Amino acid sequence: MRVRILDLKNEIEVAEEILRFGEIDRNFSSEVVLEKLLDVSFKIEGVSDEISSFVSSEVARRLNVDVFVSTARENGKRDLIASMKRENLRYFLNILSNFSDEGKELAGKLSRAIDGFSGDDLIYKFGDVEFDFSKRTYVMGILNVTPDSFSDGGRYFTLDLALEHALKMIEEGADIIDVGGESTRPGSDPVPIEEELRRVIPVIKELAKRTKVPISIDTYKSEVARQALDNGAMIVNDISGLRFDEKMVEVVAEYKASVVLMHIKGTPKTMQQNPEYKDVISEIYSYLSERVDLAVSVGIKQIIVDPGIGFGKRLSDNLEIIRRLREFKSLGYPILIGVSRKSFIGNVLNLPVDQRLEGTAGAVAISVWNGANIVRVHDVKEMVRVVRIVDAIKKTALKQEQ
Repeated sequence: MRVRILDLKNEIEVAEEILRFGEIDRNFSSEVVLEKLLDVSFKIEGVSDEISSFVSSEVARRLNVDVFVSTARENGKRDLIASMKRENLRYFLNILSNFSDEGKELAGKLSRAIDGFSGDDLIYKFGDVEFDFSKRTYVMGILNVTPDSFSDGGRYFTLDLALEHALKMIEEGADIIDVGGESTRPGSDPVPIEEELRRVIPVIKELAKRTKVPISIDTYKSEVARQALDNGAMIVNDISGLRFDEKMVEVVAEYKASVVLMHIKGTPKTMQQNPEYKDVISEIYSYLSERVDLAVSVGIKQIIVDPGIGFGKRLSDNLEIIRRLREFKSLGYPILIGVSRKSFIGNVLNLPVDQRLEGTAGAVAISVWNGANIVRVHDVKEMVRVVRIVDAIKKTALKQEQ
């Protein structure tokens, strides 16, 4: 069972969501009136006929809820889209909780999704450093200790150059330094563990001596993560969402580390070979929800989710993810997004990697406005300025809403 709050701003977006929903069971569903779904709307995946019938009849009648129910899946489960007035949400949750065990489970998940979608009341601690996501957006500086990364490969390939650049990013306002020793650009080949360790561990070890700024290790290999955590890293940024190396989840749990769970379709080698989605937001959301459940099941506390811009995505997919980013807040965890200098910016502007600063700034600004809590960037000084302006405007908007 999964719950996602829908961020629908106009009737066109409502119509698109209904089309993506698929075939509707007319015996359960309300009449399709597009403007009605512009209140509080949410999608529920994988519930029984009992819940579907209860919500679409009894609850709909008592609380004036509009419900659309899918035809039954092969496993007998159904999906729902429901919309209601905000003031009726509390009553809806109470009715569900008192109906059945499944209703109680659904009410709990819906309550957490609403809280996540509506606010950022989360505080994470990385050593002595506290991140209060209700106060501002945080900036992760990229440190690629590689010869072949798509944007800055080879520039910081020695220990001295890597440390110099990391300290410069911290001076410019980076809240996290993300150290990576393997390029994951489209078409890239894996690096042997020994070589990846040789690249990143000396940098992490020395950097940890010089700063309290949290250090993240960008790897999907458990042994690299283990040694990085031994030498001062606090966050594991895994592009596979703990999927490529089955031991990774054990390492993160053992060290009580924080983790970034990212969505990827395929592998870096294959991910851009004609990726395709029927419903890109639903598919990424389901993937991340499953990865979150795994992390929670082994006791991992500080989880960050990343929809994976550019990792097995078409141009239209990347733009849709940014436009509807807020829906991922329904998972209840901070969102990290990496748009810096990526190919979708080059495709829109027809510009090479070294001329994508303004495009990156635009994508970062919209991402922050739509709910990003951490932005992963190359150009720290410039993006810190962008983020601070957007945060200031968001605070003004929130005061007006209150």
